[in-house]
Amino acid sequence: MAGKLFIVPTPVGNLEDMSPRGIEVLKNCSLILAEDTRTSSVMTRHFNITTPMISHHKFNEHTAVAPIVERLKGGEIIALISDAGTPAISDPGFMLVRECRRENIVVETLPGPTAFVPALVNSGLPCERFTFEGFLPQKKGRATRLAELASEQRTMIFYESPLRLVKTLQELAVTMGEGRDASVSREISKIHNTTENGTLKELIDYFTKNNPKGEIVIVVSGKRDDKSVRKVHRNKYRKDCETEPDE
Repeated sequence: MAGKLFIVPTPVGNLEDMSPRGIEVLKNCSLILAEDTRTSSVMTRHFNITTPMISHHKFNEHTAVAPIVERLKGGEIIALISDAGTPAISDPGFMLVRECRRENIVVETLPGPTAFVPALVNSGLPCERFTFEGFLPQKKGRATRLAELASEQRTMIFYESPLRLVKTLQELAVTMGEGRDASVSREISKIHNTTENGTLKELIDYFTKNNPKGEIVIVVSGKRDDKSVRKVHRNKYRKDCETEPDE
């Protein structure tokens, strides 16, 4: 009988964000696949998790997937974690899950921490429709992707390094306009977590003067289409007419 693969989200900041169920799964599985065992050992020690742990990261996942699948087919219960957040979201995991699905191995993903959801809500920008872009391409395809996103009407979410934050904000401003509303959240769930709101121009000015540190999430408002703008003006005109006193 085949085993089971658990996808277990881990805290993006505060260790107490780890769910009791996630802890239980990690304690009772036969093996933990960790993006970086040194980073994850801090968390496992904190919760007294003694399950054996091996590395599973972007540099070895192509060769590691097959033997892991064989272990799962042999009946083992294995858990996959990343350094922080939910595996496969801008982290390794997709290839293993895909292969498990192909081999009819049960995969169960626990709900839990991920950085972009708190950043989206904190931004104050529309949350009902959004696109998660993760990290933009570093070189090839970057300009093309930014040009494509310039007309995106949904709220956009990006991950970025603090070292590249200002450059990325500048590129967004060039392709989308300096007046586009945005926010930058850093150190989600940690002691020094902050969210700065403003136009892209205002955020560029702020982070040029204030050196950013920690994990970064950029949220940018979508482009307002002409129809929605006209609708807002039309509704405002109707409201003004209804409230205008008779002469």
